Amino acid sequence: MGRLSQTLSGLILSIITQFVLLTPYVLAVNFPTNLNNKTQEKQPMKLESTSFTHNGYIPRQHTGEGTDLSPPLSWTNVPVGTRSLALICDDPDAPMGTWDHWILYHISSTLDHIEEGGKNLPSDIRLGKNSWGKLAYGGPMPPSGTHHYHFTLYALNTELELQKGATKDELKKAMMGHIIEETTLTGLYRLQQNTDH
Repeated sequence: MGRLSQTLSGLILSIITQFVLLTPYVLAVNFPTNLNNKTQEKQPMKLESTSFTHNGYIPRQHTGEGTDLSPPLSWTNVPVGTRSLALICDDPDAPMGTWDHWILYHISSTLDHIEEGGKNLPSDIRLGKNSWGKLAYGGPMPPSGTHHYHFTLYALNTELELQKGATKDELKKAMMGHIIEETTLTGLYRLQQNTDH
């Protein structure tokens, strides 16, 4: 009976020792998997400009008071499955209702930036009609106070069949059901001198 007790005690001690020795390896196998999942979480699409920060003031050269050049824009983390992009810039603070400043669509999903003045825009990008009735960028020129200018980039799962000259409403209707993700960069502007415009 004494030998049996010693044998059982030795067996139990051996099992406990092996369990203690193996525990760190079990933890090492399980926990990194969860950590890796966190590091692999998708980052949201982001739109930025080297000319102004989000909710910062837009430089004068990108407005009707200056040379009226469209600002440089760049974007990252375009979602998988994106086939084309669209961009809308509008001002919801306009006294007569939201004013559309810039409408672009049929932007290639491989393009990741627009240079100042749109110098790098390929010929197949389509311009929509802004609130001035022009197929172009029209910079901020608020009649009074500080206005907010929203540059919104849309990642689409299709290539829109819209021809050039579409209005914002027509573009938004065509995008319905095709928006994978969107992101907005907001810039501010107020007139730097008195004007009658």
